[in-house]
Parts: sequence; C-alpha cells; structure tokens
Amino acid sequence: MPKEVVVIHGPNLNMLGRREIGIYGGKSMEDINVEVKNEAESLGVSIRFYQSNTEGEIVGLIQECRGKVDGIILNAGAYTHYSVALRDAISSAEVPTVEVHISNIFKRESFRHVSLIAPVCIGQICGLGSQGYILALRALMEERFEPWVV
Repeated sequence: MPKEVVVIHGPNLNMLGRREIGIYGGKSMEDINVEVKNEAESLGVSIRFYQSNTEGEIVGLIQECRGKVDGIILNAGAYTHYSVALRDAISSAEVPTVEVHISNIFKRESFRHVSLIAPVCIGQICGLGSQGYILALRALMEERFEPWVV
C-alpha cells in the first residue's frame, strides 16, 4: 500500500501569490500544491491537501490523521506562534509532522521566532520557499522514525 501524506496550509496561505510577495514569493498555494503533488507522484506517495483559516478546523484535520496517514506537512502560519491547541493536536495524533514556513521566521519580527509546535514536530523547515514542502515530503518518506515520544 502506498504511503499517504497530508499537507495542511494554515491561515492566509490561500492568499499566496497575491500578498506580501517580497516575503512569500509569487507562487500561489495551488502552484505549491502542484509542485508537491508532482514530487509525491515521483515518490509513489498518495497526497492530500487542505487549507483553513480556522484554528479549530486545522485541529480537527490533524486529529483525523491519527492512525490513517504516514505523515503531515504543516504550515500553520500565524498559529505556529501561539496555538497550544495545534501543539496538543500534533502531539496526540502521533503522526510524524514536519513544520514548514515559506519565509525565514527567524529573520522576521521577534514574536515569530517562537514556535509552539516545533517541539512536537519531527523537524522544522523555514526560509526555503516552496522547496521546504518538497524537502519535508522527502524527509517523511526517507526517514524511519521511532515511536512517538515527546
């Protein structure tokens, strides 16, 4: 059975390509999804995409992944910096999750330097644009992770 990965785009990512191009680049979320889908196909991975501007919906999506998928790629957007609910959802889902950010959060405002979700993710990729999603997918497929431990 092919491996399955879910990509979850958080708040405002549906506006990519139309907002703050100097920070996020000119690619739309759909452009990024096509790139990731093409890479997934080359790796023989089944992939699904979601986007929500609502914290509770993202929590629900993560919870639904428990026991059903092999990995999550999550760009939680602004929720990265303050959502204990997302952190708890990732932890309780027990699905290897990679945190992705298009921009380098450490070169931005100081409040963006803190990620509440990083400690419960297997890794964090930031500042590499849409390539971060591709690297996250490859990492999820190439690595063997120990049983969930936080």
